[in-house]
Amino acid sequence: MPSLQPYSTFGLAASCDAIQSFTDVASFLSIFNTSKNNNKAIYILGGGSNSIFTDDFDGTVLVNDIKGISHFDTESHHYLRVGAGENWHDFVTLCMKEKWYGLENLALIPGSVGACPIQNIGAYGREVNALIDKVECVFLETGEQVLLSNEDCQFGYRDSVFKHALANKVLITHVNFKLPKHYELETSYGELAVLTEPTPEKVYSKVIEIRKSKLPDPSELGNAGSFFKNPVVSKAVFQAIAQDYDSVPHFVVSGSADFSATENEQIKIPAAWLIDQAGFKGKTLNKVRCHPTQPLVLTNLGGATGSDVITMAKDIIASVQGKFGIQLEPEVRLLGSKGLISL
Repeated sequence: MPSLQPYSTFGLAASCDAIQSFTDVASFLSIFNTSKNNNKAIYILGGGSNSIFTDDFDGTVLVNDIKGISHFDTESHHYLRVGAGENWHDFVTLCMKEKWYGLENLALIPGSVGACPIQNIGAYGREVNALIDKVECVFLETGEQVLLSNEDCQFGYRDSVFKHALANKVLITHVNFKLPKHYELETSYGELAVLTEPTPEKVYSKVIEIRKSKLPDPSELGNAGSFFKNPVVSKAVFQAIAQDYDSVPHFVVSGSADFSATENEQIKIPAAWLIDQAGFKGKTLNKVRCHPTQPLVLTNLGGATGSDVITMAKDIIASVQGKFGIQLEPEVRLLGSKGLISL
């Protein structure tokens, strides 16, 4: 049975029945239908930076290797069609080189282009959905190819239709981006605010510098990036926490920044802060560690097991729930022998 260890950046020892890659829709459908006829579970993998195999997978893993980047522009926008198997950071770097700006805040996020609309990846005040024009998909059961508009994708915070109505029903083959030639840089978030006379290149370089200083390199220390989503809570929940913690970091997601303006505001609290307050920063369980400079990241110290990961994650969720009344949700996709599992 082939090892899945090289196909997941977390690097747990796990195997599966077969691993096959595909480079276009025709080869995908051929492999997919053959696997399906064998009545085995199927999991489609991109860059492997957001999937953790906690057990041997009883089925076939298909690796999306659809490549290619095409570009045209109008007076106001750059339009890009990008294969789902392209590396995300390499694509962002190409955009910077060609002066196709807008994605600079999202530099060094691990994974593939095809994963970006599923997760609606975001960092440093920018979410990718603002720059996605259309997403090309193929329905798994019928082979029908469809073009979804931005609105069809039902984007939300780290969320999309691909996690709900279309979950496990489509393969993303290409993502089409629409980058405006005239736009405002996003430098209000965190360390970017210190930039003087910011340019897209300066933002790109600063984001890489920040991420390298805080986040472990998966090639050196196994991890899957942010393990949990940042929770979005009501104003009332936030105010209850703020009574006990004067310096709780937060970001207003909806409504006005004036907390007296409305009772319907939603407030995002960094999961890293909650995990830190719950005492997990730097904590180790067997070979799984809550990273000492970014507690949102769980790492594999070498030889970690799926049971270690699940136990650590459940302990964090229970502790944050008990301390703050907030239920953390995993951002990573956890897989057991039959497919996706829930904590």
